[in-house]
Amino acid sequence: ILESSFDCSHVGDNQVTLFVKDVNGLTSSCTATVTVVDDMVPIARCNNITVMLDQNGQTSIPSRMHQIDNGSSDNCGIQSRVLSKTNFDCSDIGGNPVIIVVTDSVNQLTDTCQATITVQDTVSPIALCKDVTVQLNNTGNASITAANVDNGSNDACGIQTRTINPSSFTCSSIGVNSVTLTVTDFNGNSSTCMANVTVQDLIPPVAVCQDVTVQLDASGS
Repeated sequence: ILESSFDCSHVGDNQVTLFVKDVNGLTSSCTATVTVVDDMVPIARCNNITVMLDQNGQTSIPSRMHQIDNGSSDNCGIQSRVLSKTNFDCSDIGGNPVIIVVTDSVNQLTDTCQATITVQDTVSPIALCKDVTVQLNNTGNASITAANVDNGSNDACGIQTRTINPSSFTCSSIGVNSVTLTVTDFNGNSSTCMANVTVQDLIPPVAVCQDVTVQLDASGS
């Protein structure tokens, strides 16, 4: 037989020739078909990974396939690795199960494994402040809320809280006061900005009079 060994490149029908020689040197030959079959499925191996959302609250993982695939293999080579989910956003924060489908190069045989993609948001919100002016009331007090100095603070995954410090003012605060706005998103990331609060007293005093009687002195004054 001219060809007696086969590999992945021979999958399918292969024509081989058998040559027979007797003791007197006479020969004859015949042809047979050797059908090579690859029935071994690939072996899919997965690895869990953690990914971070970007400033837009999104991330994509096809470029990190080498981290998710944990050494999948096949006797005749792997043609493709396909993920059941490749794009993640704020709604996916936490653990996400994904399936990798591994397909071999010859007979399209497949195997699967499951990995956990842990999505995290580590991007702080953008805190934006604006200056405001407030007037003391008739008791000499004034107060503001975080919304009064917020100038469009934002976060891709949403803002949970806005706090301002200080928020109350008295007569001793008349003039320009620096306040700090703290913005915190739903995943615990926070950032701050500063604003100027100008406190004014525009309420006139209350004048209260009473009648009196006086006596001139010896000089008539």
